[in-house]
Amino acid sequence: MFNASVRRSAIALPTLLLLLAAAGCSQMAAAPGSQQTAAVTLSPEQQQAIAMQTQQYQQRAAALDRDNQELQSMLAQSKQQVQLMDEQVKATQTQLRDTTNQLAAVQAEHEQMRSRTSAMAASIRTQKQAEIHSNNSLLRNLTITNLPEVHVRQDGDVIRVEIPTDQLFNPGTAQLKYGAEETLRSVGADLVRNYPKQMIGIEGHTDNASVATAEHLSIAQATTVYDALVRAAGLPATQLFVVGHGPNHPVVSNATEAGQARNRRIELVIYPETVTR
Repeated sequence: MFNASVRRSAIALPTLLLLLAAAGCSQMAAAPGSQQTAAVTLSPEQQQAIAMQTQQYQQRAAALDRDNQELQSMLAQSKQQVQLMDEQVKATQTQLRDTTNQLAAVQAEHEQMRSRTSAMAASIRTQKQAEIHSNNSLLRNLTITNLPEVHVRQDGDVIRVEIPTDQLFNPGTAQLKYGAEETLRSVGADLVRNYPKQMIGIEGHTDNASVATAEHLSIAQATTVYDALVRAAGLPATQLFVVGHGPNHPVVSNATEAGQARNRRIELVIYPETVTR
């Protein structure tokens, strides 16, 4: 309402001024002292000038109206963009908060795994005051060499039984696949039969794909194998300990997918030392 009143005033004021000017000219032409005011008359040229000027003011008013509408539209779009940006900022803050909480939970779980690993390693040396004796005669016939994808090799004075984690776990997790526990039961039974007193380390290894969580994953997978060997295969807990190496000890290059798959593994390391229970 205010803008419309301003535009009408802008149009009417010049017209009124022209009319007053014309009237003044006509009155000045009348005889001095005349009692009767002469009627205002405009020449065709004056009428045409007034009409043209009025049309120009109307065109200007229309242009201003269009500009005002465009500005209103731009203002509405700017408000929408600001609202969208606010929503994106809030969503980003929520994601950052969730990620921070998840990272804190992973770190806490990692620390728990470290504590659990340290406790299990310490229990081997302290529980029942076990005595450790050297025994370098480890070469025996292992039936687990006939299991698919299981590799057995001599490494100095230890024997390494290598099992691909892709065969045991769902990808990127420490959850055993269906049938994996049966594989571990067979491996554990062979270890009990051939190495009833040797210390056995359960080493978790990963590829280099997820370095940030690799050590945590390797410890979690090794711990799951530890639980399965104790529960399903009957290996004494005091004979086992867990180590998570992450991607730090690859057996082949990680440059190919096949190499990465080979490096994702659990190694059961049989030491020459024995534990007297």
